[in-house]
Amino acid sequence: MKLELPLEEMTIAEKLRTMELLWADLSRNAPDELTPQWHLDVLEERAQRLAEGKEEVLDWEEAKKKLRQEIENER
Repeated sequence: MKLELPLEEMTIAEKLRTMELLWADLSRNAPDELTPQWHLDVLEERAQRLAEGKEEVLDWEEAKKKLRQEIENER
């Protein structure tokens, strides 16, 4: 099936709404194979490490601060 949208004629709001509709449909109907096995493995490993107390949960602001400090220390 070939689908063409008049992107040049669409407003930004129309484009965003189209993306929202596509994402909602994919979220409802996505086959399992859209998530690669390696990603599922990483998530499982992280969940296990969290359950064992080997990982810490940071909010986004804390995480950014920690990453910036690590990058600065590498310089």
